[in-house]
Amino acid sequence: MTLILLAISLTIALCVLAYNLAIYALPFAAGLTAFQYAYAADASFLMAGLAAISAALASIALVIAVVGFAKNPTLRLIALAIFAIPAAVAGYALVHGIAKHMIDGGLVLNLLCGAGGLFIGIAAIFNLYAVGTAVLSR
Repeated sequence: MTLILLAISLTIALCVLAYNLAIYALPFAAGLTAFQYAYAADASFLMAGLAAISAALASIALVIAVVGFAKNPTLRLIALAIFAIPAAVAGYALVHGIAKHMIDGGLVLNLLCGAGGLFIGIAAIFNLYAVGTAVLSR
């Protein structure tokens, strides 16, 4: 019984962590790609790290600028969706990694993972929209 409660608490803790870190999926992916590209181009480890940090910050700044300055709601939604798609994929992978040991594969597992990815993607959209409007509304 204790092991089951521990597994349930760990699952809840990982879902809360994924919910809070969902808005950082695209900057992490952009930073990782920039690091790999710079390091493969024979840059030093430090310079590749600086390129990764710059790419991550640039991706955040670009989306926040679009959300803050664009008047067209469609353009805002597209920018937020571009930012939320990696978060939804990460949410799907997280729920799949946890639930594949509890549920036999098939339709139920895919629906559960899809719902988790959708929930985390929508959470990323709301979090980023709140950050973008709060930063640029001053």
